[in-house]
Amino acid sequence: QVRLVESGGGLVQPGGSLRLSCAASGSISSINDMAWYRQAPGKERELVAAITNGGTTTYSDSVKGRFTISRDNAKNTVYLQMNSLKPEDTAVYSCNADLLLMGWGARSYNYWGQGTQVTVSS
Repeated sequence: QVRLVESGGGLVQPGGSLRLSCAASGSISSINDMAWYRQAPGKERELVAAITNGGTTTYSDSVKGRFTISRDNAKNTVYLQMNSLKPEDTAVYSCNADLLLMGWGARSYNYWGQGTQVTVSS
């Protein structure tokens, strides 16, 4: 069974830091793009950051300069280092990945993790 499992969320004070991890497991042959999304209460889900297989990154303007996305291809894991956190960063953070599965040819399949809550509050 192919899964994406996030970890690292929690409660942090404004100005603090958190590091999210998302590990892909199962019969995976390779991973294309990986990304982090977030959804705050009453708001639409938004793209926070994305990273290609080759390491090219993109960020939303709201997190640029504060968040860093990275990946470890050997571990099928994507990370989101979040610094200088603000109350408006409070949301459920979910990872997303395009996976190539063993025995399923060259087509990629899009998967979502279950989400992890990040709360920034004093």
